[in-house]
Amino acid sequence: MKSGFTAIIGRPNVGKSTLLNQILGQKIVIATDKAQTTRKRIKGVYTTKEGQIVFIDTPGVHKPLNKLGEFLLDEAKIAVPDADLILFLVDGSEPAGKGDKWIAENILKTDIPVIIVMNKVDKTKKIEKIESNLLTYKTLFKKNYPIVKISAKTGRNIDTLIKNIFKHLPEGDLLYPEDIVTEETMRDVTEEIIREKILINTSDEIPHSVAVKVEKYQENDDIDRIYATIYCETKSQKGILIGKNGNLLKKIGTEARIDLENIVDKKVFLGLEVKVEKDWRKKQSALKNFGYQQNNE
Repeated sequence: MKSGFTAIIGRPNVGKSTLLNQILGQKIVIATDKAQTTRKRIKGVYTTKEGQIVFIDTPGVHKPLNKLGEFLLDEAKIAVPDADLILFLVDGSEPAGKGDKWIAENILKTDIPVIIVMNKVDKTKKIEKIESNLLTYKTLFKKNYPIVKISAKTGRNIDTLIKNIFKHLPEGDLLYPEDIVTEETMRDVTEEIIREKILINTSDEIPHSVAVKVEKYQENDDIDRIYATIYCETKSQKGILIGKNGNLLKKIGTEARIDLENIVDKKVFLGLEVKVEKDWRKKQSALKNFGYQQNNE
């Protein structure tokens, strides 16, 4: 039996969270087409008769512009040293860019095995274009790393990827009980799902300016009662989030509640309010309050 940790590293929007959800067969991490959708390292546990892969989903790597950006970059960097294997996830429909080169030179200079995973290969039907793009990723490294072409969205070649991952993991017992899929709490899951609905329903700077905090989570046999606050940086953002006659906030709340009811398999009451926390992304104290701080591990 084999078991170990596999870190998923890549630029924003290459499909890291979509890949993890596809492998696990259920939604444990939020996925949208917006940058910074993933803000924290999230563990997903995949168990079969061959063994166990503990995936570590990380924020997309990009140049930090504020304290939050620094935290996101650190979250990706921290995942690398403790991993047994790294999946360098790239957009296979495009050639390697500056961001990919920066990751290769600054994060992936390591003795830990790397698999280059070319995602989104279903976006182009020209095989020669895929092969041409493949070469641009291979040349980022001096070592000859294996390459697997996949589609995280459709599940294409995921079984091949899993086989390749197991090849690189050490022999060992299960790291988590076999029925565990994630170590995230329902508070964590709730905050992320509310944030996902904000990402989907808003545009411009708002998705990046928002943090969500569950203030109270009451579990009961027949209904879970959840009270959460959405924090933004300006009064104008607050007005947009609430919407005319409170319509947008109601929409966000309804969509989040439906997802949560599917997860906990019972009724959910979700109470939302919006508050302004000016320039919170630049303040260490605010980052700490919203859970964007490094764990001592």
